Amino acid sequence: MKNGETLIRVRYEETDQMGVVYYANYFIWMEVGRTEYFRQIGMPYREVEKNEILLPVTKAFCQYKAPAHYDDTIRIVTNVASLQEVRIVFKYELFRGNTSDLLALGETEHAFVNMQGRPVVLKKQNPFFWKRMLEATGEHME
Repeated sequence: MKNGETLIRVRYEETDQMGVVYYANYFIWMEVGRTEYFRQIGMPYREVEKNEILLPVTKAFCQYKAPAHYDDTIRIVTNVASLQEVRIVFKYELFRGNTSDLLALGETEHAFVNMQGRPVVLKKQNPFFWKRMLEATGEHME
């Protein structure tokens, strides 16, 4: 499966009184990684929404390994762990810069829904996006 990589820098506002990144910010960084992943496969999320597909989070998980601090560079590695016709699961690894210093592991699950919030079968709703996701994840067309 194709990995997406994104670099961000920890802002002062993302830290707590102890100078450590506040735990909820890791979920924001996962969103950044996911958004960039879509951009890197040639399907910016804005285009996904223009095609009347939304991806609400149905599950989210983060396992913290080491703290991040103000001004650290964070490397977010994002990949698709599972792609089904009605849902997608992303996995994330967050590292300190270009090192192997693992800060956190995460996972988010998303449903494919229409603009009214009703579940859709992506393969039927938007065959182009379905094909693009299969190509990006290394899956084969059925």
